[in-house]
Amino acid sequence: MSLALSSMSHPGPRKDVATAARLGASRKRTDRIIRTLCLAATIIGLVLLASILITLFYRGFEAMSLRVFTHVTAAPGSEGGLLNAIVGSLIQSLIGTAIGTPIGMLVGTYLAEYAKDSWLGNAVRFVSDILLSAPSILIGLFVYQILVLPFGGFSGWAGIAALAIIVIPIVVRTTEDMLQLIPNTLREAVVGLGAPKWKMIVLICWRAAIAGIITGILLAVARVAGETAPLLFTSLGNNAWSTDLSKPMSSLPVTIYAFAGSPFEDWIALAWAGALLITLGVLSLNILARTLLRSRI
Repeated sequence: MSLALSSMSHPGPRKDVATAARLGASRKRTDRIIRTLCLAATIIGLVLLASILITLFYRGFEAMSLRVFTHVTAAPGSEGGLLNAIVGSLIQSLIGTAIGTPIGMLVGTYLAEYAKDSWLGNAVRFVSDILLSAPSILIGLFVYQILVLPFGGFSGWAGIAALAIIVIPIVVRTTEDMLQLIPNTLREAVVGLGAPKWKMIVLICWRAAIAGIITGILLAVARVAGETAPLLFTSLGNNAWSTDLSKPMSSLPVTIYAFAGSPFEDWIALAWAGALLITLGVLSLNILARTLLRSRI
């Protein structure tokens, strides 16, 4: 009698197998659904990206001509170009990156090597993360308050300052993350040979993390190359040829913003040409840097 009750209270192996089969089928069905949704989302994203790039390349190459690189911006119907905007963007982006990169590298090195768990390091890291996620228009307004209003006008230096502030937190985060990936045994070996800590950081840690640091610098350049809002409040723009950093200076993002909303067809065409130039410039820079890094590694 007890054996019969025991067999009734405990299902047999067949029921266990059937339950496992149902669970396995349910998991496979859920897996197929998730895979289908992920594939659909990927296809939608690729289609949207492809449509944007196709439109950009079609309209950009259609408007591209030699005068884009040889003439400054002019009145509608005057067959102007983008020479002043190209030169202004190059000057502001390069100087802004040159100012922000060493500051970002030094701060990132401090956070990774000297202040890992200190209160000052946590405070600096917190401020850097806020700057990294802050809207660029806020940075433009900040620079407008401290460099434009007190000095009585827009200038290229104000635009450079805004771009440098955008560069700094990107380089800080990348430098810190790359240095933290270096094993401590490597540091201990170098210090054990008698090298001072600064030499260990400069000659060993930086060289080991150079690929990641350069990637962060490229990300910073790619971001500042297309920034419009900070430059609207700082360097403003200039339709004439000007390389004087103490005066308003033209840039491609601001010119695109101004020309894209105009009712004139030639200005709209120049806006498409400028957008294509920024895209090709950032893409070429990334490809060149990856090629150089691959050959170095």
